[in-house]
Amino acid sequence: MLRVRPIHFTSRLEQWERLLTDLGMIKTLHDDTWREFDAASGRLALQHVPAGAENDGTSSFGVEVGDLEEFARRTNLAGLESGSTPAQLIPADIGDSCRITGRDGFSFLADKAAHFAQCADADLGLSVVAVWFTEDTTAAAETLRSIGARPRPVPDDDETADFTAKNGGVLMVRPGNGTARSGLGFEYTGDLSALRDRLAAAGHQVSMTEEAFGRTLHVANPDLAGADGPALWVSARH
Repeated sequence: MLRVRPIHFTSRLEQWERLLTDLGMIKTLHDDTWREFDAASGRLALQHVPAGAENDGTSSFGVEVGDLEEFARRTNLAGLESGSTPAQLIPADIGDSCRITGRDGFSFLADKAAHFAQCADADLGLSVVAVWFTEDTTAAAETLRSIGARPRPVPDDDETADFTAKNGGVLMVRPGNGTARSGLGFEYTGDLSALRDRLAAAGHQVSMTEEAFGRTLHVANPDLAGADGPALWVSARH
C-alpha cells in the first residue's frame, strides 16, 4: 500500500483541527501531541510543537506503507535503474519507518500505517497534497516513481510532475530555488464555490483566484493568527 500522509508541525493544534474539520476531514487518531485526519483521498497528521519552535508552522513530506521491508526492497530495486532513491530502514526501537533520500539531498519518511481504512465519512471531493520543491525536478520525479507513486498528466510539458498514491493522496514535484523543501495543500473535485462559502460561514478568512490553469481557494493559515503570510491553498481538480 502507499498513502500520502504529510505531517504538519504546529503550536496551534485546536485551530488546525477546526480548519481540517470544516474542510471535511475526519479525525481518526487523537493523542495529546499527535492527531491524524482523513480526507477522502490521503491523510494528514498534526504534531504539536512549542510556540516559537524552529519547525512551528512547517510541514514534512511523507507517506504511509503497509510492509516496510517489502517497500524498501521494491523501492531500492526500482531505484537501481535510475541510480537514485536509496531507501533505508530505521531500526524498530527508533520508529517503524523507512527513510528515502533523493539525489538533491531531500529526504522523507515512509511510516508504517497505524490504521489502514480511509474514513468513509470524509468529504468525497477533498485530497491531501504533499509537494516536493527542488532544483532537480527530474530526479525527484524518478524517486516518486521508484516508491510506487503513479504519474498523473499535467497541463503543461514543463518541470512539474504530479503523482497519485494507490491508497489515496497526491504527490507533486515543483521547481524551487535553493535547498529542497516540502509544501502542503489540498485538491477539491467538488464545487469549490460551495466549499468557499462553507468555510466563510464557519468563520475562516477565505478568497478565490481564477487563473489560466484553474481556480484556487486561499484559506487563512492557522499558524499565522492574523499575520501576513502564505495562505493554505485548495486547488480545483476536474
